[in-house]
Amino acid sequence: MHQLFHFLIIGVLVGLTACTEPPQATQPQYEVVTDIHHTMELIIDPATDVIWSSAGSIITAAGEQDLAPTTAEEWAKVESAAAVLAESGNLLMMPGRSAGSDWNEYARGLISSGKLAMVAAEQQDADALFDAGGLIYQACLACHNQYLVEQDTQ
Repeated sequence: MHQLFHFLIIGVLVGLTACTEPPQATQPQYEVVTDIHHTMELIIDPATDVIWSSAGSIITAAGEQDLAPTTAEEWAKVESAAAVLAESGNLLMMPGRSAGSDWNEYARGLISSGKLAMVAAEQQDADALFDAGGLIYQACLACHNQYLVEQDTQ
């Protein structure tokens, strides 16, 4: 009888434990440090400058100048900038910055084109970097056409 009582108590305790809700995971608290203008100016623009100044060629009086990196260090700098750019798309979608579904779609375009630039830099593929640079430009232009123009008219 004594053992039966112990089994009954253990059974009730196990049953009660199974009925309780698991602890809820706490959501990380984000702190938006820069506004959109400063995010562009201090984070995104410098990253795109590195990528765009490392792709394609320019024609000068002295002839054609290839802009592609020529050393492992230069390629690493491009890869780093591409990673910053890709992650910047996530920054643009953070609570406090996101302006809705179109905005987020443009931000995802920045992520995907930044990732392509990362792969191009990892593989030291100048042509792929040039193509990724074009996709980055398209992602930026599409967003600016919708959101920057609206801000200028307000």
